[in-house]
Amino acid sequence: MPEFTEYTAGTPSWVDLGSPDVAASTAFYGKLFRWKAEDQGEQVGHYTMFSLQGKHVGAVSPLQPGQPPAWTTYVSVDDADVTVKAARDAGATVLLEPMDVMTAGRMAVLMEPASAVISIWQPRDHLGAQLANEPGTLCWNELNTRDTKRATQFYPAVFGWEPATSEMDGMSYTEWKIDGRTVAGMIDMAVTSAPTQMPPHWLVYFAVDDCDASVKTATGAGATTLVPPTDIPPGRFSVLMDPHGAAFALIGMSS
Repeated sequence: MPEFTEYTAGTPSWVDLGSPDVAASTAFYGKLFRWKAEDQGEQVGHYTMFSLQGKHVGAVSPLQPGQPPAWTTYVSVDDADVTVKAARDAGATVLLEPMDVMTAGRMAVLMEPASAVISIWQPRDHLGAQLANEPGTLCWNELNTRDTKRATQFYPAVFGWEPATSEMDGMSYTEWKIDGRTVAGMIDMAVTSAPTQMPPHWLVYFAVDDCDASVKTATGAGATTLVPPTDIPPGRFSVLMDPHGAAFALIGMSS
């Protein structure tokens, strides 16, 4: 069982969902992934942890003013303040300045130059996802952007990522690496079937045993299919929009 007790700086380590209806979202994802939900209380804005097998795998919280329903990717960092300075110097807009989340850690929210939103997490008591890379948990984070050139300037400057681009099914795909280890991906939205009105974003992938069956469960619970189940080299995947409009992906790994 892939349990995590630490994340190397520069590695995506956590995801959470902003939802206009936390109760409905916990019901939807509970049905899809068998997650259990635990409200952390009023003092943290009813931030609600998702768990599987007793381990934290993600969270959901009420939307902040002006925030659209969306899954957010968090990258683990050694020092949130230093990272925010590097991001600002590289052209990012800081949507939320570094702030302490009680004793859990320190976070900030950034909009990078091509307009995708990403968060950073300096762990203290909360390291990130305790389970990953198995059915019902986070397994991949992928930048969907219309400006790969700016991305390949920004992310290396902020997180030390190295882009490695190759051809996959006739299109270019970039893996982000740290010290030769792949930590995330990037794809040009111009070559995908993303709606023109969809902004650049970080897409969160969850592993499943059976992509087709999981898509059927999700759509039966109110999700919309954006990309139907499709075979790609890593496995069979699909992109969906949950009942409130947050995009996410499912993938049944081929090995």
